[in-house]
Amino acid sequence: MKKRAYNFYAGPATLPLPALKIAQKELLDFNGTGMSLMELSHRSKGYAEVHTQASNLVRELMRIPDDFKILWLQGGASTQFYMIPLNLQKQGKPMEYVNTGAWSKKAIKEGKFYGDVKVVASSEDENFSYIPSDIKFSDNAAFAHITGNNTIYGTEYHEWPKVPDDVPLACDMSSNIMDKVIDSKKFGVIYAGAQKNIGPSGVTLVIVREDLFDRVPENTPTMQKWKTHMEKDSLFNTGPCWAIYMCKLSLDHLKGLGGVTAIEKINRKKAKILYDTIDKSNGFYKGHAKFGSRSLMNVTFNLKTPELEEKCVKEALGRGLVGLKGHRSVGGMRASIYNAMSIEGVQTLADFMKEFQENNQ
Repeated sequence: MKKRAYNFYAGPATLPLPALKIAQKELLDFNGTGMSLMELSHRSKGYAEVHTQASNLVRELMRIPDDFKILWLQGGASTQFYMIPLNLQKQGKPMEYVNTGAWSKKAIKEGKFYGDVKVVASSEDENFSYIPSDIKFSDNAAFAHITGNNTIYGTEYHEWPKVPDDVPLACDMSSNIMDKVIDSKKFGVIYAGAQKNIGPSGVTLVIVREDLFDRVPENTPTMQKWKTHMEKDSLFNTGPCWAIYMCKLSLDHLKGLGGVTAIEKINRKKAKILYDTIDKSNGFYKGHAKFGSRSLMNVTFNLKTPELEEKCVKEALGRGLVGLKGHRSVGGMRASIYNAMSIEGVQTLADFMKEFQENNQ
């Protein structure tokens, strides 16, 4: 087999090699069934065990309290941009958002279809290079919404904003779920597209506190109600079985490493390697995110010219370092170092960056 590339794409992202090898081994015959899991009925006992194990792993690894339900849904995190206001709206109460980048903007746009939206804080004034510190949600809000990590700009919340007791906090954790230990009780809703940090594309993890399921208006289409999926354990219709299976394998691997506590230490070490490389480059590399808002998952930086950035991306590709071009809306370069990216991969990138600097001063 050709040596695996180091995949620094923002998503779909690298997956744990041990999980991929198990999937490869079981591809044609899952658990002695004589069929691939992709062929099994979603009502079968064989698949039900996978489904339950995946949910149990999420609950265990994130220490999810018993009064929260775990849903596996389709449509990506982008579908939750409208399902959240649809399911959490309260007549006469504003929906309050913090704007920290492109994905926050998309969520805000969808919220406006369902009522009054207020943006209570924003970092747009400095091209989303920081997480606002002056966030104040009102007592009268139907819900509060934040984006936990901003893949495009490389910023991340390191402290969660305070929210009034009766206001549920919804958080898009698509690109930073399980990157560090959190207190799940601080949230009413946590949601994440799987394809960055816990599995492949095609499934979205949605974690909802039980008391919030009854808010949804009765005339809401059946499939758009979280309650529909909660009552059927995410098996109201045929779900993305293979994607959930891959999440289960990836979460098994994470548990084997020591869980979120262990991976947080690894993630902080990986991020430090790259940020130190940037900070010690005497301005050759310039980070986009401000120091206190730097992401553990997406390291964004620029070189002096777009031409030099293009050269760096091209030479990195020749070394098996893939996906380092920055998002088209901000340019520059970006290294996404999600949970499954190894320290070895990050160190290889850092060594290349130092060599490239020496050759292009």
